[in-house]
Amino acid sequence: MDPVEECGSPWARFSSWLECACVVTFDLELGQAIEMVYPQDVKLTEKEKTSICYLSFPDSYSGCLGDTQFSFRLRQSVGRKGFKVREDVYNRDAPPTLQTEAAHFFGYVYFRQVKDVSVKRGYFQKSLVLVSRLPFTHLFHSLLQIIAPEFFEKLEPCLEAVCNGIDQWPSPVPGLTLNLPVMGVVLQVRIPSKTDKPGGSPVRQTAKENLLAAPTLLPTIHELDLFNCFQSVLVHLQMFWELMLLGEPLVVMAPSPTISSETVLALVSSISPLKFCCDFRPYFTIHDSEFREYTTRTQAPPNVVLGVTNPFFIKTFQNWPHVVRLGEIKMAGDLPKQVKVKKLSKLKSLDTKPGIYTAFKTFLHKDKILIKRLLKGIQRKRPSEVQSAILRRHLLELTHSFIIPLERYMASLMPLQRSVTPWKTPPQVRPFSQDEFMSTLDHTGPQLTSVLKGDWMGLYRKFFRSPNFDGWYRHRHKEMTQKLESLHLEVICDADLPSWTKDKSEVEIVDLVLKLREKLVKGRRLQLKNEALDKLDSFITSTITSLPVDLQKVLCIR
Repeated sequence: MDPVEECGSPWARFSSWLECACVVTFDLELGQAIEMVYPQDVKLTEKEKTSICYLSFPDSYSGCLGDTQFSFRLRQSVGRKGFKVREDVYNRDAPPTLQTEAAHFFGYVYFRQVKDVSVKRGYFQKSLVLVSRLPFTHLFHSLLQIIAPEFFEKLEPCLEAVCNGIDQWPSPVPGLTLNLPVMGVVLQVRIPSKTDKPGGSPVRQTAKENLLAAPTLLPTIHELDLFNCFQSVLVHLQMFWELMLLGEPLVVMAPSPTISSETVLALVSSISPLKFCCDFRPYFTIHDSEFREYTTRTQAPPNVVLGVTNPFFIKTFQNWPHVVRLGEIKMAGDLPKQVKVKKLSKLKSLDTKPGIYTAFKTFLHKDKILIKRLLKGIQRKRPSEVQSAILRRHLLELTHSFIIPLERYMASLMPLQRSVTPWKTPPQVRPFSQDEFMSTLDHTGPQLTSVLKGDWMGLYRKFFRSPNFDGWYRHRHKEMTQKLESLHLEVICDADLPSWTKDKSEVEIVDLVLKLREKLVKGRRLQLKNEALDKLDSFITSTITSLPVDLQKVLCIR
C-alpha cells in the first residue's frame, strides 16, 4: 500500500512531494508579499512567510530581466511537524544525500520581471515558488518550466489545477520509476534508492500505463550540470572538494541567484555519496533571519556554505576564511578563463575582481590529467552533459577512495554474529579509535584505489574534526546497532522459548513477556520478516493465556 494512503489526511499525496506552492509579488506599499499559498490550509509561520518573501526575489543588484530560476533553503520554525511515518518509510530506502530535510525547506523559484506600463513601477514582478522537504532540484525546476509560463497568464485557477494534479501522483518510493502527469505532459522519473550502484546509468524509458502523451523522460531528479557550474574553477576542483569534505565555512559571491544557488548545490553534491552534514544556503540575503548569526565577528564563522549576490557582503564576510567571487564566464581564446587564488587581504572593495580568496593549502595534489581532459573537451565541443558525467565520476571515485577505508574499519567494529545469543542483551558496536584507524592506512588506505598523491593522513585527521565525520559516524553506528537488534530478534524467534519458560516463576515469565513485546515493536519498526514476528507474537499470546486470570488482565491492559 502507498504509504500516503495510510495517512488519510487531505492533500496527503501532494504533501509527499511538496509542502506548498506560494506566489510572491511586489507590493508598492508592503514590498515583497505573499499573494497566495496553496493548498490554502497549509500553515506557514510569519517568520517562514517573511523568509520566503525575501528569498523569492533576486537582489536588486542582480538586474534579472525576463524569467529567472533559482533555489533557496530556509530553516523551518521550531516545533513544526512533518508526516513522520511517511518520511521514515521514504528515508529508510533513499540515499542519505536525498533524504527529506528534518529542519529545513527547499524553495524552487521561477521569477518573472517584464516591462508593464499598467503597473506603477513599470514592471510586472512575480515569483512562483515550490516549497518542499525534498532536494529534487532538477525535477522541481523542470516542473516549474512547464507550469510557470501558463500560471503567469491564468493565475489562481491554473495553480489550483496543478496542485490537484500533483495530489494524484503516486508518492516517491526509492527504486521505482514513476509517471507524473502535469498540464498535458507526463514526466517519467526514477526515484534513486540507497541500493543503486553509484554512478550507474540512468533509467531507460518504460511505459506501463496507457498514457495519452508519450512521457518526457527526466534522466535525473536531482543532479545539476556540474560542468556548467564549475567551468571557471576547473583547475581548483581539488580544493573545493577538500573544503566541502572538511565542512569549511565558504561564501560564494555570484552575479545572479541562479549562478549562486547552482554553484552552492554543486559544491555540496561534490562529496556525494557522502552526505554534507553542515548548513548550506544556495541563496542568502541580508534580510535572512540568520543574517546576524552568520555575520557576527565575535566568534569564528560557522560551518556553512552561503551563496550571495549583494556586493555589500564583501565587507561583511572579510573575516571568513574562504570567499569565492564569481563573475560572468569570460573566454580566453576557446577556453573559459579560470579564476585565480588570491590573498584574503585583497578582498576589500565592492568592485573586487573574481577570484578564490583563501589561504587554504590542499592536502592532495590536483589531478592534472582530469583538468587536461576537460579543457580538451571544451575545445572539441564535447556536450556539457558528457563533461558533467566525467566530472561526476571523478568526484565519486575520489570520495569513494576516501570513504572505503573508513567503511572497512567501521565494519571491523561489528561484533561477531555468534556472539549474539537469545538470553543476553545484544553486544555493542566497538568504539571508533582514530589511532587504530590511522594504523590501518598503510595496508588498506586510499592509495589502493586513487592515483592522487599527498597528505591523506592529514586530510583524515582534519576530517575527524568536521561535522561531516560526525554525521557519517552517527548514521553508520545507528545502522549497525539496528543490525545487531535485528540479529538478536531473529535469534530470539528461533530459540525454544516454551522450554525456557517451563521451570520459571510467574514473575520471570511476566518479565519475559514485557521484554518480548518491546522487541516485537522494535522488530516491526525495523521491518523484520513477518513469519518470525508472527511466531514471536503467537508465543507471547499463548504464554499470557497460560498465566492466572489476574495476570492476564494486567498484561492485556498493558
